[in-house]
Amino acid sequence: MPLLIQNRESDRIRSTVELFDKYPHLQEHARTFRSKPLADVEPKCLLYVQQREYAATTPADNCVSVIGSDDATTCHLVVLRHTGSGAACLAHCDGSSTWSEVPLLVKAVTSLSSVCKDGRLELHLVGGFNDEMKTSHKLSLNVLAAFQKQKEEIHLETCCITEMNDTVVNGNHKPVVYGIGVNVKTGDVFPASFPHKGPAEELRSARTFTGGQMVEIYDSARGLVKIDPCKWSPHLDIAFWLSQNDDTILKYMSTSPKAEPPHFVQHMKSTIQFLLDNPDSDSLFPGAQPQLFRRTERGEWERAVQS
Repeated sequence: MPLLIQNRESDRIRSTVELFDKYPHLQEHARTFRSKPLADVEPKCLLYVQQREYAATTPADNCVSVIGSDDATTCHLVVLRHTGSGAACLAHCDGSSTWSEVPLLVKAVTSLSSVCKDGRLELHLVGGFNDEMKTSHKLSLNVLAAFQKQKEEIHLETCCITEMNDTVVNGNHKPVVYGIGVNVKTGDVFPASFPHKGPAEELRSARTFTGGQMVEIYDSARGLVKIDPCKWSPHLDIAFWLSQNDDTILKYMSTSPKAEPPHFVQHMKSTIQFLLDNPDSDSLFPGAQPQLFRRTERGEWERAVQS
């Protein structure tokens, strides 16, 4: 089933330029979206999604009010929501396996909406910019094409991607919006930043750094963040990166060195240090059990003791 745009089936999308030329209202919606004030989301009732992660829940969730993700340059942030059930899913896609990832997002929302007869699936895409390698353009087209291949009717509502999310600062192209949140109570999608990216921020970053694929990190039925066991080699030859200067780390570890947020290099270093400090990944998951985190009354995520 092709994507629906203004309730009409869209043709195959060959370029983002063609898409925005054909559907000028998407341009207007993108301009409106990127002009919204940036919300600084506090950790209480926030569920933060890192790169190659997704999470879904419903308005009935007492633990999560906002799902959010940021630090996206060429990456795309995807929100899929069912208007009847209010179930919403947010994913941080980097192009590693788009075609297998999109069905996971659709399933996450439809499975939470199975008892709801009314409503429709609405899609919001934000991310990318006019980068030199055209990585953003390729990811934009792949994400759109993957959603077009789904059997469900999916309505494209927000498309603030690539050239519509581009700005030039001191001669360098950068994204206008690096992060978004979705209010699972109201369905509102908005530009956002997140000072707190937990729980288990370094462990989750290490999983992605060492090649982990897209994974669901939240059990909405139990209100638990779930980090499944992941593996990496105890002999990773990465210590030398900690002695490199910022420009070198940016050059070799980023798809868009001139567009990264200021904390990118420190984030890379802390992830590498975590891997060096924990060469035996099995030790982080006693009994090969996942790490679980539940919300406290103060709104913080704390490690749940498994019986």
